[in-house]
Amino acid sequence: MDAIRIRGARQHNLRNVDVDIPRGKLVVVTGLSGSGKSSLAFHTLYAEGQRRYVESLSAYARQFLDQLDKPEVDAIEGLSPAIAIEQRGAGANPRSIIATATEIHDYLRIL
Repeated sequence: MDAIRIRGARQHNLRNVDVDIPRGKLVVVTGLSGSGKSSLAFHTLYAEGQRRYVESLSAYARQFLDQLDKPEVDAIEGLSPAIAIEQRGAGANPRSIIATATEIHDYLRIL
């Protein structure tokens, strides 16, 4: 699949949004404050990617993680498991690596 297809996104202030996001390309989400950028990128797309990743873990591993809610969306196709890097300053620890900065390290330890 050459795109991530989102259909009927209604998370937070999104109103039945349909969008195709090309895979393997740099994609920028822009807009006015309150227009739904974070609702689309983090609360819909990333939330579903993380939920799918957690569902792929064994039942034993999932018992240590919180249950993740499915975002309010009709369908998302072509989505791979996802991690997100929040916009914040780097930690004070000079030994931090991308896995600890993104908190994926916690998931990797369970495996």
